[in-house]
Amino acid sequence: MNILFADTLKRLRTEKGLSQIQLGKQMSVSNSTIARWENGSRLPDFAMLSRLAEVLGVDVNVLLNSAAQSDERPNVIMVDDVKPIVLGALPVLEEVMPNVTVTGFTKAADAIEYAKANRVSLAFLDIELGSTSGLELCRTLLEIHPRTNVVYLTAYKDYALDAWSTGACGFMVKPLTSDGVREQLTKLRYPFPTGGEDK
Repeated sequence: MNILFADTLKRLRTEKGLSQIQLGKQMSVSNSTIARWENGSRLPDFAMLSRLAEVLGVDVNVLLNSAAQSDERPNVIMVDDVKPIVLGALPVLEEVMPNVTVTGFTKAADAIEYAKANRVSLAFLDIELGSTSGLELCRTLLEIHPRTNVVYLTAYKDYALDAWSTGACGFMVKPLTSDGVREQLTKLRYPFPTGGEDK
């Protein structure tokens, strides 16, 4: 799957104010073809990429570069203001998802900067992050990239109702465990290849 190309195409189409049907008509392809390109299950050939660039009014290299990065490893982040918790979680996440890049953060601001520079497929967020709320961090991450899966990891079950109103797709009570992570992977809103048992 090429999520980077899919997201780039969807963003460019939306910025142009076109629906999938309208883009399909301009490209002389079905809207289901556009849908497959935008869900990452198919890639257009070079001739189609050139036509897409022309219709969308962008340099063809924008589309070529995103299409060429189809084999990049998905990024998963863990954010908790307690460093030992982050350090303890990273090996668990790497074990369950061997084909992803896992990065830990103790500050929400650092996680936001990372998300702006890197497409984050999955974020595990503590809800109480010192002076910052994980709920607010979730909203920010989804503003940066709406297809980021967010799973809350907290010691407090009371947050469950608030958590669901933010667009998250999962909720785990600490401590983070391999079985718990595997269970959450089955519930992701936007699945991605992890190299684990869910692949």
